[in-house]
Amino acid sequence: MTEPQTPGSRRGDAFGAMLREYREIGEGCELVERDDGWVGISAGGEFYFAEDDEWPDPDRRALDRVEGRVLDVGCGAGRAALALQERGHGVTAVDVSPGAVEVSRDRGVRDARVADVADEFDPDTFDTILMLGNNFGLVGTAETALDRLGDLATVATDDATLVVQSRDPVMTDDEHHLAYHEYNRERGRLPGALRMRVRHERLATPWFDYLMAAPDTMANLASETPWTLVDTIEPEAGLDPAGGDYVGILEIEG
Repeated sequence: MTEPQTPGSRRGDAFGAMLREYREIGEGCELVERDDGWVGISAGGEFYFAEDDEWPDPDRRALDRVEGRVLDVGCGAGRAALALQERGHGVTAVDVSPGAVEVSRDRGVRDARVADVADEFDPDTFDTILMLGNNFGLVGTAETALDRLGDLATVATDDATLVVQSRDPVMTDDEHHLAYHEYNRERGRLPGALRMRVRHERLATPWFDYLMAAPDTMANLASETPWTLVDTIEPEAGLDPAGGDYVGILEIEG
């Protein structure tokens, strides 16, 4: 019997569609597809709607390092922006996903915009730039990281802090991930350099680069920009069973 012909995926805001679905019915997850063919769940929808007392330990403690006016990069459903608004901070939340920005606004984020990292903002605007939820990955690759970190320094004040969450990609025993690390090394890329897209039902985002970086990798990348890694927030004992998650604290070198 001949296999039926079915239409393929359709390019669109898959991440935003997932967030809207979770907000409406309380179900949904972020499905990612990597360029080696691996497909898996990155996070359940509940991660993006969690109250701060339910966050991973380093993310929760990182809020205490936030000062002044904040740029929340990759805001998702607005969990960090809402937590900081409650603490009295002025927050501008940005995401490339129109659906994410819509959900953030609906949930009460006062200033949420569709924007890519640091464009459209005046220099010397933000006292803290926040990239939680593994959003250091939005720097892209080792090559594009230099420009993106430079752009963030431009919109930051002279004594600003960059608060970024990432993970050491090699702290895993998953054979698929270890094979991908080797595949990256053969291509001259960092082990944690991902080429991926987000899927939801028949929607798929465009392919994009996303970087997972151990602290020494983050420090090395930052050393070629105005930022310096000055501290890391590691999980308290027993609170990161998978291993590797941390928050980096960077400051502009005087």
